[in-house]
Amino acid sequence: MQQCLDLAIKGLGKTKSNPLVGSVIVHNNQIIGQGYHQEYGQAHAEVNAIESVVDQALLKDSTLYVNLEPCSHYGKTPPCANLIVKNKIPRVVIGALDTFSEVNGKGIELLRNAGIEVITDVLLPECRHLNRRFYTFQEQKRPYVILKWAQSLDGFMDKNRSENEKNIFWITQPEAKKLTHRWRAEEMAILVGRKTVEVDNPSLTVREYPGDHPIRIVLDADNKLQKKYKLFNNEAETIHLTKSDLSSFSLENILVYLHGKGINSILVEGGKNTLEQFINHHLWDEARVLTGNIALSEGLKAPDLKMKPTEEYFFGLDQVSIFFSTKSVELKSLIGNKEK
Repeated sequence: MQQCLDLAIKGLGKTKSNPLVGSVIVHNNQIIGQGYHQEYGQAHAEVNAIESVVDQALLKDSTLYVNLEPCSHYGKTPPCANLIVKNKIPRVVIGALDTFSEVNGKGIELLRNAGIEVITDVLLPECRHLNRRFYTFQEQKRPYVILKWAQSLDGFMDKNRSENEKNIFWITQPEAKKLTHRWRAEEMAILVGRKTVEVDNPSLTVREYPGDHPIRIVLDADNKLQKKYKLFNNEAETIHLTKSDLSSFSLENILVYLHGKGINSILVEGGKNTLEQFINHHLWDEARVLTGNIALSEGLKAPDLKMKPTEEYFFGLDQVSIFFSTKSVELKSLIGNKEK
């Protein structure tokens, strides 16, 4: 099952709204096939794993491992559960249930009705953690929200600026750009507030890392932004959200709107007010804070999550701190596992 997870993560940033899935086929304690869902709209993990088996006759005496329940409906591709039955694979080991309404136990039921032995909940917390974007989208009916900002050693996210002072003030080292651009490539969308666009004029694209540009979202309630900013160029799709788009310009409504657009994850990159709105309304799942190797003494104070990070590490000279909200799907899974 861990091998399934290691395969599945290779699809991060490429499967869009689809979950991350890896599959391994074992015969007489030997791996004879494996595969993962590589790209949105393309073959699922089970299909790739089955097709990778050189001697197809071995399938009728093999075990298929997969980190997510095989699908039982026709979407972009045919049902994987049907393919497993067709190939007479006698045993299937599943990491976690697929809570998408079109599946949600139906894949397991189809397999068992065909006489296949099915084992479930193997490495369950790890499987839910891997697909935390997918589960949040399905179960909470909103995108998975990741907050991200950079701050100085003494907790400031920007220097004091004169009224007309524009452009980005870099707190972190140049190599940190590669990390943040990788994060952008891994999520479906990136979100900022109007003031960030006016002050920093960011592109919000992926330039330092190979991958697709995220959908750019800007919150501009009163429609004050002019079209001169980089955000409105043709490099990537942009959603310019104003009061006219929603019945109420609340974060809850904004997330419902983005869920309706099929966006399963957003990286919120600022500014301070936008970040704190998500924090104060408890509408975030994960936070990634980069602490640069400089002190500012004064300036714009960074948000304070008032909790200890789950993980910390250094990326060059910059420290990376990862936080999980107590409301996140992922954290609930880990807590449940520890209690067991």
